[in-house]
Amino acid sequence: MSTTPAPQRRWQALCPGCGAPVEFASAASASAVCSFCRSTLVRDGEALRRIGVVSELFNDHSPLQLGVSGRYHGEPFTLVGRLQYRYADGTWNEWHALFEGESGKSAWLSEDNGAYVMAFDQPALQPPPAWTDLEVGRRVLIGGDAWRVASRIQASLIAAEGELPRPPRLDGSFPVADLRMENGAVGTLDGQVSGQPQWSIGQRVGLADLALRGLKEGASQASLQGRTLACPSCGASVVLNLGTTQSVTCGQCKSVIDVSAGIGGDLAHYQQANSGASGRGPGIPLGASGRLAVDSATPIDWQVVGFQERCSLPEDDEDDREFWREYLLYNRQEGFAFLSDTYSGWSVVRPITGVPETRLGEVAWQGHTYWRVEEPYRATTTWVLGEFYWQVRQGESLEVTDYRERDGEGVLASEQSDTELVWSAGRRLPNAEVNSAFGLVGAAPSAAAAGASRPVAAQSLGSRISHGLIVMVVVIVVMLLLARCDGSDSACDAQRQTFGESSAEYQQCLRSQRSGGGFSSGGSSFGGYSSGGGHK
Repeated sequence: MSTTPAPQRRWQALCPGCGAPVEFASAASASAVCSFCRSTLVRDGEALRRIGVVSELFNDHSPLQLGVSGRYHGEPFTLVGRLQYRYADGTWNEWHALFEGESGKSAWLSEDNGAYVMAFDQPALQPPPAWTDLEVGRRVLIGGDAWRVASRIQASLIAAEGELPRPPRLDGSFPVADLRMENGAVGTLDGQVSGQPQWSIGQRVGLADLALRGLKEGASQASLQGRTLACPSCGASVVLNLGTTQSVTCGQCKSVIDVSAGIGGDLAHYQQANSGASGRGPGIPLGASGRLAVDSATPIDWQVVGFQERCSLPEDDEDDREFWREYLLYNRQEGFAFLSDTYSGWSVVRPITGVPETRLGEVAWQGHTYWRVEEPYRATTTWVLGEFYWQVRQGESLEVTDYRERDGEGVLASEQSDTELVWSAGRRLPNAEVNSAFGLVGAAPSAAAAGASRPVAAQSLGSRISHGLIVMVVVIVVMLLLARCDGSDSACDAQRQTFGESSAEYQQCLRSQRSGGGFSSGGSSFGGYSSGGGHK
């Protein structure tokens, strides 16, 4: 039976605040938080000096805790400290991982869009980059390497516990920027020390890959019993099933409740309609479980924990908005994924930690080439149900760009706000696979069947199809598929005769015939409004 190796040397002193013993597992650790009085302590020779008091930790029901041990690339480590941060969209944790051995090497196991990153501190950058140069989406050179800025936020420290490599900043806010590379690397600039940001580089990891032991009992499960709140709008009981939840909807009045700051006191919320624009709720019920292969060939269990109806925002007020639907899926080891139901079919995607390589209108990711489906467009979330690991804001819009793999079923999507750029990757799914995964009776409830529409997969014509014409176009397309002839142009005769040769409908049909069918992902990640971009 394997056991956690005992440390060879520990250093201990008494807390100057309360007299309790404070233990250091590493001689390199410069700071600690007393577990009794929460005093923040720094080592001063053989004694401890008190520099302040940190707040109580926000109970986010993380499966991690101090003392959890695991292996990274074969090297054993133990979680000995924790920092908890807050920013405009919620909170995130960074766990101080101490590796065994005389080197005293340590790292940070940090949250990243519902997943995790293992990052190592790097030497100070000389000179450090200017914060004003770190615009979201911009390509910058840092340490001789080309990085893409994924997010830039203002953060503050909520609380800390355990053993830390340096004293935490206890007051005020500071800038944090996350950057990505084509090889999947994640870089973070932490501006807690003015004028000299801390630079770290890491890679995405799965909790299952770390062979963790000592996880918090039951906290890693999808369902957590007894965490409830009263809806601030109607008073009904609302149950929180996930520890990472930042927003949740009331099952009674459908209000969207912000729980990013905890579930006590006055909760910010806004009211929404009882159903989406189509008059229907989710086709796959919340709580349903299914087996899907997302970014590997092996299917795993996923549970539907959230649902959102989204729509494009046309530039011309006379054009109609187009709707699609997304299901937030959860697996306690893999994190989150998005199952998208668009007018062109189903797709499933997950946020990626890296950034695709741009090649003259195309992008490349992990050896595959993708072409841009249409011009970037703005999209917003119009209706939600369930729980979300990001803070849902009424009326917030993002710029979305969709891509499709040239010779395959792969899809990519980018979503950008003022503070964050998130990429998602995945694949298209046949209806039969969705039916089988979630045990749906008959055909899977598609966006088309629900009366929703999608962004038109066209580049040159910006006009959109009205809801009245959509039904007619669907009927025509189905008839054409049933009795399809050899010529691409003749297959679109019905659209030409009905709408005219210069119409968007006829031109779109021609493009679809020549390219083998149009595609609109609608499967964008809504990336990381979990915890923000990078580690948030």
